[in-house]
Amino acid sequence: MPLEAGLLSILACPACHSALTDRSEADTPELVCTGTECGLAYPVRDGIPVLLVDEARRPA
Repeated sequence: MPLEAGLLSILACPACHSALTDRSEADTPELVCTGTECGLAYPVRDGIPVLLVDEARRPA
């Protein structure tokens, strides 16, 4: 289930403060940082984004 556009527009990556891209429709729902140096992927659990750097997946 995609996040509301209004919510996504105010969320930012806690590590670098860049915008986030919604990938909730994927097998593993997540919000991905659009920053070129960061690129962390934050999980979305039960429709709630978990914006903790310790919970984020590092880019491959």
